[in-house]
Amino acid sequence: MSTMRAAVLYDVDDIRIEQREVPAIAAGELLVHTRASGICTGDIMGWYVRRKAPLVLGHEPAGVVASVGDGVWDFAPGDRVFVHHHAPCFACEACEREDYVQCATWRKSKIDPGGLAEYFRVPRENVRDTLPLPAHVPFIDGALVEPLACVVKSIRRAGVRAGHHVYIIGLGVMGLMHALVARARGARVSGSDFLEGRRQHAASLGVQTVRPDRPPSGADVVICGPGSPQALRDAFAAVAPGGTVVMFTPLDPVVPLTFDPNDLYFRDVNLVTSYSCGPNDTREALDLISRGIVTAQLLGATLYPLEEAPAAYDALRSSRILKPIVTFEPTLFP
Repeated sequence: MSTMRAAVLYDVDDIRIEQREVPAIAAGELLVHTRASGICTGDIMGWYVRRKAPLVLGHEPAGVVASVGDGVWDFAPGDRVFVHHHAPCFACEACEREDYVQCATWRKSKIDPGGLAEYFRVPRENVRDTLPLPAHVPFIDGALVEPLACVVKSIRRAGVRAGHHVYIIGLGVMGLMHALVARARGARVSGSDFLEGRRQHAASLGVQTVRPDRPPSGADVVICGPGSPQALRDAFAAVAPGGTVVMFTPLDPVVPLTFDPNDLYFRDVNLVTSYSCGPNDTREALDLISRGIVTAQLLGATLYPLEEAPAAYDALRSSRILKPIVTFEPTLFP
């Protein structure tokens, strides 16, 4: 068997580059040579990622098809692709209402072993949410499809439209993507972050920035990026009567959340959650990337080779960078 390198997380401070076997594919499946894969901010939440460890990191991959299984007609070796790590059945009740993340197939499907490996297997289910990358879209931008799709869903669930004031709490990479998508929809965008460097980067993209202790009031939509009870309470305080708060990140289950539900009730505030994304969102995300509305360059992404994935993870976890993207040599599986 041929072997490959992969970044394996054992804990948030223990990531190792290991040798793994290149996955074998069956009928209806793809083998993809990874060319770029982002490290997700969700993967730095210790309480969340430790439940899955040990695991090969990476669920934001873009690459080149290395080989195809019998019965695959839509893709061929050499095709440039984005692959979603979850994919629905498209036939159940949840899929019929386009609530794809509640589909049982979506929940159990995954790429093998992960995006931070030189090669990964695309199961038959996931082939249905594998998208061709246009020739003009760099692989590092293709690696943004999945996180951007999560933002597309969030903006859609919030009902953002032209003329809205959208206030974003947290101007990390997901906050910046929210700002770019909301602005593309004609919204007026402001945001806050404790880190001055993040505020400066957001301001360079046309976002009106404030310190978290000086938030605006009366926003039509508030995007709460951090998984923090205080950030969520700040979001409630900043939203206008009849407005919408989006809880974009889950909270540590052992940390209590206290707030005045009557305040939300009498102000008719909508609290909306937004978890991950589905095929409709990945397609819209790829369109936004293809049109240059969201790119790795605009987001200030930092590129790392695979052997530096542990350092990339640490830099993200310590807020020294906005977005790490791991890149791979452009060689095809023999």
